[in-house]
Parts: sequence; structure tokens; C-alpha cells
Amino acid sequence: MSEKQTEISTLGEFGLIKHLTEGLEKVNDSTVYAVGDDAAILKYPADTEVLVTTDLLLENVHFDLTYMPLKHLGYKAAIVNFSDIYAMNGTPRQITVSLGISRRFTVEHMEQLYAGIRLACMEYGVDIIGGDTTSSHQGLVISITCIGDAPAGTAVKRSGAKDTDLICVSGDLGAAYMGLQLLEREKVASAGQKDFIPDFAGKEYLVERQLKPEARRDIVAELHQKGIQPTAMMDVSDGLSSELMHICSQSNTGCRVYEDRIPIDYQTAVMAEEINMNLVTAALNGGEDYELLFTVPLTDHDKVQEMKGVKIIGYITKPELGCALVTRDGGEIPLKAQGWNPLKEE
Repeated sequence: MSEKQTEISTLGEFGLIKHLTEGLEKVNDSTVYAVGDDAAILKYPADTEVLVTTDLLLENVHFDLTYMPLKHLGYKAAIVNFSDIYAMNGTPRQITVSLGISRRFTVEHMEQLYAGIRLACMEYGVDIIGGDTTSSHQGLVISITCIGDAPAGTAVKRSGAKDTDLICVSGDLGAAYMGLQLLEREKVASAGQKDFIPDFAGKEYLVERQLKPEARRDIVAELHQKGIQPTAMMDVSDGLSSELMHICSQSNTGCRVYEDRIPIDYQTAVMAEEINMNLVTAALNGGEDYELLFTVPLTDHDKVQEMKGVKIIGYITKPELGCALVTRDGGEIPLKAQGWNPLKEE
């Protein structure tokens, strides 16, 4: 960022939007008309289901600008919405971006934020089609709405899991949460020190998972390629245990998940040991991994096993059996939804 700082009031609301969105070129046929009028114009084919999701991010609740660069924040804010569309077995096409901006932010700050949003949209083929800006007395507020699509009859909900279905998850779990613990630790260590240099050596993967997550479109593409239609699916944003219980609740089922099958990265294990945290607890309840959790019929077992980066971690049961974690010694512990709860009082 240059040394010059421009007050947002010099551009005004519409001037700021024009400044941040100029030069955008549409990449989706369903985007007829984007930024520049009272509303965008979209057109989807009749045999397409339209998917809509929205996400609200508040400074000091969902992100901390002490260690979250604005460009990374913009990228992540877009990605978490794309992930919701992929979790429905769809493809993100458009987003609207609304911002609440306090007086401490300048035009240059918003350029950094939008650079991240635009980069995410370019990487994932998504159009920015509008939004809003207003003043905020509580720091930075970001609200993004994402619109996507899926061929009619292919969108996957949380409510379709059936008894004996396999439970699958992509990637590894707990790394984003451990990245947050690492960033918070270094924030505390930096207090009162002028030229503090954070120590992320050997744990760069954890920091990346927290600051710059990716949506798993590759998994959705491979499911399509292999002809696998998940019976239920969602992304792991609030923690594996919470998401599993959402699926079981809405599908009226129980589940069994095996402790020794939960995928965990080596750096996650090292960090958990350093801060004296139970590793499985971190993987079950950490959240913000944005991996895909999905169920498939038992007949798709061989197809799923061929998928690189996907692991079968358990199976769906009848509802009366409840939801449980099967420990390494064969015991069972009831699953509890202990992941991120934004409405929980501190």
C-alpha cells in the first residue's frame, strides 16, 4: 500500500463502489447485467436450480485485523461463500458485496480488501454483480451473498443421508483452528514490542489454512466425473462434530465416526502437543477447515476409495443408535456439537 491515504468521504458511496469495481468483466452467461444500476440482471436456464447463500463477517467477532491482512480477508470472505455453494453440489456464479466501514479505514484499505475479493472471483470464475456500502461505528462489517447453480435434481441437501451410508470427508481437519491458536499466541507475544517478528517456522501450513482457505471445487468435480451423487453434504465451517450432527438431525439418523480415521496433518498434531490440546478435540470442534463432509451409498465404496484426498471416516446408523465417536480402543463417546457458535455468550 502506498503512503498516500484517501478518506472514503472524498469519493462517497457510489464513487467508492465504482472505484472498487471498475474494469470487472463478466465470466458467466447467467450474468446479464452486473454493477451499475439499482439491481443486477441474471438469467438461468429452466432446467437449472438456483442456489443462494449469504455470510456476515464482523470485525473482532469473525476476524482480527491485528494478524489478518485485508487482502487475505477479502479472499477468505469470498471463499467461504463459494464453499457453501459447492457444499450443495453446485457451482458459484455471482456475488454481491456489502460493506460497513468505520472512519479509520481509507480508500487504500478498501482497495486491498477488494483485491482479495477480486482475486478469489477470478480464480473461481465468479462475477461481482453489486452490493452496498455504509458507515459503521463498530469497525469493519462484510456481508457477501453468493448465487450459484446446479442441474435440476442434483443439488445436495443435509437431509438425504440414509442408514448404512458411508461418511466421507475431504482433506484434513483441525489445521485452521490450530492456525488460529498460533496467530493468537504470536499476537499475545507481540504486545508492547515494537519490531516483533512472529515465529511461524515449520507451521506455515496452519497459518495458510486459517488466513487463506480454499473451497473444494476439485472434490465436487471429481464426484461428478465418477458419477457419485452424495446423499447429504455440507462444508466443515463450524467443526466436524457440529456438521455431522446437523446432517444426522436433518436426515433423522445416527452415526458412527472412527477416531483413528479422522484425517489430521502432521503440523496440526505438533501444534496441538505444544499447546497441550487434545488432537481429536481440535479436529472435531475446530472449524473453518472448509473441507467437504458428505455421505454416499455403500455401493459407492470403491469409487470413493479411489478419490485422492477423500477419506471414509464412518457410517450412518438408525436414529435410535445416536451419534458417537468410536475410540481407538473400541469404546464409544457421544458426539457433542462443540464447534463455533456465534451467538454464544462469552
